[in-house]
Amino acid sequence: MTSLPTTSARAQLAGLAADPTFPGPWPYARGTNDLAGARPAAVLVLFGVLDDLAADHDAQALAVAQDLDVLLLARATTLRSHAGQVAFPGGRAEEGESPVDAALREATEETGLDPSGVDVLGTFAELPMPASNHRVTPVLGWWDRPTPVGVVDPAESAHVFRAPVADLLDPRRRVTTVLRRGGQAWRGPGFQVVDGELTHLVWGFTAGILEAMFDHLGWTEEWDRGRELELS
Repeated sequence: MTSLPTTSARAQLAGLAADPTFPGPWPYARGTNDLAGARPAAVLVLFGVLDDLAADHDAQALAVAQDLDVLLLARATTLRSHAGQVAFPGGRAEEGESPVDAALREATEETGLDPSGVDVLGTFAELPMPASNHRVTPVLGWWDRPTPVGVVDPAESAHVFRAPVADLLDPRRRVTTVLRRGGQAWRGPGFQVVDGELTHLVWGFTAGILEAMFDHLGWTEEWDRGRELELS
């Protein structure tokens, strides 16, 4: 497949950042959507052109070239909160810090990226993360000048990688995750991502943002939502 111009993807992402209807009512929180008393945090949702690994899947959306990617990391399994989960770079905002500054600082600390190469396209509305009592602002960025990334602190991150978006959209890699706690069951989107010899499952808050974005942009491909994966 010939690589398509990634400027079309960038333009669509910029339009999404300016769309007041996105993301709308948030269905992915486990618990209350009340943001009162929650601690402010921010994540960097960073798209760019993949440097050395093209997607295996030919996406149907014309904006999604094989070399369009998004930056993700696997959190250390020793962390008290969200241990081992795949996430966007990010974390709690410091006193007086804006969401953009917090997202870029955390991404630099976690992945080693150079923030001067990131073009911030905009921010989304605060989203609830009741499991850790945070209200999270997703900061959408385009990687104008990519720099090498990797694990900076093994106590924080186990793996830093760039996932081809076309692979995330591959219906064969989509699942509905099921988390059971206290007699309740929460179902949500899941993406199975292969990076080298590692296979990661993207679920929870991060998968919710990705699915909401892909649906709103018209990038989502039809997949079997009845294919469920139980989470331990």
